[in-house]
Amino acid sequence: MLAATIAGVNADDPIAGLRVGEHREPVLPDTDWTVVQVRAASLNHHDIWSLRGVGTPKNAPLPRVLGCDAAGVDESGREVIIHALINDPEWAGEEILDPRVTILSDMYDGTFAERVAVPKRNLVIKPTALSFEQAACLPTAWVTAFRMLFVLAGVQPGSTVLVQGAGGGVATAAIMLGRAAGVRVWVTSRTAEKRARALELGADQAFETGTRLPDRVDAVLETVGAATWAHSTKAVRPGGVIVVAGMTSGTNPPLDLERIYMAKLRIVGTTMGTRDDLEQLVQFCGEHDIRPPVHSVLPLAEARTGFESMLTGDLFGKVLLRP
Repeated sequence: MLAATIAGVNADDPIAGLRVGEHREPVLPDTDWTVVQVRAASLNHHDIWSLRGVGTPKNAPLPRVLGCDAAGVDESGREVIIHALINDPEWAGEEILDPRVTILSDMYDGTFAERVAVPKRNLVIKPTALSFEQAACLPTAWVTAFRMLFVLAGVQPGSTVLVQGAGGGVATAAIMLGRAAGVRVWVTSRTAEKRARALELGADQAFETGTRLPDRVDAVLETVGAATWAHSTKAVRPGGVIVVAGMTSGTNPPLDLERIYMAKLRIVGTTMGTRDDLEQLVQFCGEHDIRPPVHSVLPLAEARTGFESMLTGDLFGKVLLRP
């Protein structure tokens, strides 16, 4: 079958390890797994990190299919969305706390293929109102934003949230989800174009990155990392929370411990969300008529073009691959 795979890692030139071509058919590890015919799959920064060799288990096999997110049709003919976290079968707690949890494509073949094997419990029914492309946007970036906003930051109608880095998948989702929930969403971006687009999506105000804000916010959603961290710690009110789910600009900013303890700040990290979070997100999108914005839809054979767009950062919304 046709697939986009990782053949090697290169921290400086990640696309050097990308291969698009024939790959073996999915293999079912046990009877609790099934095969899904992929109709659409979306790119995430996780795919770039995998090609750089960051965050991937050292014993991860090569070559393997990239891709965390997809929507498709299961063996029973149901239209489904794939939850991307793969748990140890023996784990009984919340899945994101499983010390052996991995993201689809870390150890097993991922979704940038015509077919993918996944645990049966990872399938969530796709609403008919969502296209396959829209549904494929939800499992990683959108479920992360949902968990950051409602589970970890605990925002309520009238809360003010700062989203760093408008344009990324998590930021775009947070804007639309927050607005639907009655939250005042402020965003930052280096480009006027992305700030304008954020306002169109429902952000209350958009600021150039690093700008002093009119007031302090209840929560900051941080996926940018080193480039925005100092601004995030200054922007949040005393007793507020910074929820971290990424570090696209670097992982080791000055922490400023004095500000953290003097302002009684909370810093909370998350990686994605649970299957229940995904089901609630799908329901929320249906109730509020939310449709994830799509930057582009490419044939799977042109996956390299999508990766190049993600590397340049010239995106607003998700890049989709269609087998």
